[in-house]
Amino acid sequence: MHRPGGVLCACAPRRLTCGSVWPAKCHRVQTEQTLQVSGEDVLFTPPVPGPVEVLCPSFFVFFSPSFSFFFFYCSVLFLSLQGSLYETSNLDRGGSNRKKIEEFSRSSREKLVQSKNKMFSKFTSILQHAVEALAPSLPLQEDFVYHWKAITHYYIETSDDKAPVTDTNIPSHLEQMLDILTQEEGERESGETGPCMEYLLHHKILETLYTLGKADCPPGMKQQVLTFYTKLLAHIRQPLLPHINVHRPVQKLVRLCGEVLAAPTENEEIQFLCIVCAKLKQDPYLVNFFLENKSKRPEIKSPERAKELKQNALAPDTGQSAAEQRADCPGEPQAAASASTSSPTNNNNSSSSNYNLVTSLLNLTKSPDGRIVVKACEGLMLLVSLPEPAAAKCLTENTELCELLTDRLVSFYKALPQSMDPLDIETVESVNWGLDVYNLKEDAAVFTGKGALISFLSWLDYCDQLIKEAHKSAASVMAKAVRERFFVSVMEPQLMQTSEVGILTSTALLNRIIRQVTSEALLQEMVYFLLGEEKELETQATITQNPLRHRLIEHCDHLSDEISIMTLRLFEQLIQKPNQHILHSLVLRNLEERNYLENKPQDERETMENGQPHDAVDLEEDPLFGDDLSPESRLLGSDWLSSSPQQSPDHLKSDGKTEVHKIVNSFLCLVPDEAKSSYHVEGTGYDTYLRDAHRQFRDYCGVCQQWDWRGNPKPFEKCNLDLPFFEGHFLKVLFDRMGRILDQPYDVNLQVTAVLSKLSLLPHPHLHEYLLDPYISLAPGCRSLFSVIVRVVGDLMLRIHRIPDFTPKLLLVRKRLLGLEPEGINVDHMTLLEGVIVLEEFCKELAAIAFVKYHAAASSSP
Repeated sequence: MHRPGGVLCACAPRRLTCGSVWPAKCHRVQTEQTLQVSGEDVLFTPPVPGPVEVLCPSFFVFFSPSFSFFFFYCSVLFLSLQGSLYETSNLDRGGSNRKKIEEFSRSSREKLVQSKNKMFSKFTSILQHAVEALAPSLPLQEDFVYHWKAITHYYIETSDDKAPVTDTNIPSHLEQMLDILTQEEGERESGETGPCMEYLLHHKILETLYTLGKADCPPGMKQQVLTFYTKLLAHIRQPLLPHINVHRPVQKLVRLCGEVLAAPTENEEIQFLCIVCAKLKQDPYLVNFFLENKSKRPEIKSPERAKELKQNALAPDTGQSAAEQRADCPGEPQAAASASTSSPTNNNNSSSSNYNLVTSLLNLTKSPDGRIVVKACEGLMLLVSLPEPAAAKCLTENTELCELLTDRLVSFYKALPQSMDPLDIETVESVNWGLDVYNLKEDAAVFTGKGALISFLSWLDYCDQLIKEAHKSAASVMAKAVRERFFVSVMEPQLMQTSEVGILTSTALLNRIIRQVTSEALLQEMVYFLLGEEKELETQATITQNPLRHRLIEHCDHLSDEISIMTLRLFEQLIQKPNQHILHSLVLRNLEERNYLENKPQDERETMENGQPHDAVDLEEDPLFGDDLSPESRLLGSDWLSSSPQQSPDHLKSDGKTEVHKIVNSFLCLVPDEAKSSYHVEGTGYDTYLRDAHRQFRDYCGVCQQWDWRGNPKPFEKCNLDLPFFEGHFLKVLFDRMGRILDQPYDVNLQVTAVLSKLSLLPHPHLHEYLLDPYISLAPGCRSLFSVIVRVVGDLMLRIHRIPDFTPKLLLVRKRLLGLEPEGINVDHMTLLEGVIVLEEFCKELAAIAFVKYHAAASSSP
């Protein structure tokens, strides 16, 4: 190859020849007259004045003449395209072409120019990639500097700031810079900063890019800058955010996100914010960089303070806190720190700080694009889980996060229909936030309001999960906000209304909410909303202290069976939640002093008629019990099962296995043989309840293990037995319902017994004693679950003899309930017969629970 003519290279202040050391990549050159390349004795005359892109001669040394010819051909085509564009834009200068240009409208000429510009840009990009792939590689730093200077050179030379950035080589240069930084990090040891990264930090390239992105010049530059930041933080493994020349421009760029709703850069904005959140999750202490001091103008009270405020107001906005600015001053001791890195300062005064990262994410949650909303919610989930107390405080005090959660929850709730079938609410599929994708037509065909219900439950699930993941202090504040702004302001009026349809719908929704809530803080606030925060003993005079609690318990005995059933289901769901205050408020606080027991000395009890109080249930005289079931025959288990008063030494020698069998038989023998029907149907014996009782009791023990429940009953001598006993409003309503089991609908009876069986399963010594010990000596005027059932059985014995063919009818009804017999003619006394069947099954269930609890206690005792 022959020596070309002299060429001026922009990157070298001298003429370069073939004998010189030539750079390996494309360089911008400036010709004096013409550019000559002697290969095939081809003379190129640039069709436009100014710089052009050519390859250095050393490029051709490594390739065959045929490839050189091919590249010359591409160069000719490239220069011809550029020349034709130049000629097209200057048609009005030639006299012969003046008539042609008048034939085109201004708009069509602009379209022609734009199309050629795009074609020219694409060709230039392809040619540049080909050259960079084939040419010998430069040192990474020189290559990195070249690409950055190519970007800055564009802004120096260009005069058209309306052309989109995609018509320039800026995206390609930014991509090459990222690739170089990634390659450099891969070639070095972990944590070592290479020269390219040093160049980026030292020359504040990110600051410059932020300025270009904020100006969006050329159009679309903001999108390119966001993409560059996102990929830089995602691909570089070494920590970048501690560097002041990284977190400062990142902080500024965060402020630009979410400013405009439905902006064309929303996707890039949310990707950038999410990668920042992910980096903060990896190193939570870095969040202090993003807690910015607010620019306030407080009332000036002293000259010194006024001077300080004036200086701060005149200072430029650097994105740093005052502490960081002081750290940068050379006169301060902190000036000895590294110029490129800084340490986050704990922002103790977070009450005067902005949390722009949260604010931008909150703005993006209002986007019409559902995918953007879900991503923004994910970012918020990461931020609330950070363990930094200052960030948690700033999150709840200086952002609108609580307002977002509650306002959207209220709007979704108000969008629900006024009347909905409780079964639809209860059986709608479980939903998870971010996955509320549904078909409006299909859902409307299932039941009206299904889409709105799924949206409400989905957002409720997000609120619940957000509070569950949040820092403890932030979780408490958010949960209280939900209580005040949603439960108290919106749900309480719905639950307190007098319309039966409204009560039924709101109670069903509340039941679904209780079932779905899992976060400890939100559950606690919801329980306080429903039951109040009182912990002292209930009395007849204080049951109306909390109007909502009183109304809900009264609804368990409502005239409408549907409302009663739904409210009982609500309480059944509630007592299964892992919250100690629920059981304390409903039941345990009234049993704490064990004043349901008779307060008389043992010798005085023995002189009483039949060994019992005059108004107690006389089990010895009852024909249902044999001689072996005396009042002294008590269950003696270990720990909490030792729930009866202290017995004589002779009684302590009794066999525990025999005692528990007596307890079991006392429940199994409650219903007389002529009122039993289960032995006529296979698979309905007492043993069928044992497996379920064992599983449920094990689950309850796992939940209650964390609570400070006593292992043994409170010592009898320490109990205040002089206090009048009141079982509490909740147990009173349940016992009243249980006493009417023979006269209530079948579904109501099932729900009442379900709630009582759940309470009986709880491993609390006082509750076990009160509900499952048939032989306690009750105080005058007191009743227990066993005594209530005994009275029901006594009423049943009187009514059985009034019904002809009672046993065959009872068996027929049982088979119909089991689906073993088809529905036929109506049976007389259907409600009574169904009540008897429920009573028999409930007694078997209580027997199984007593056996399982005793067996579990005996197994765990030494």
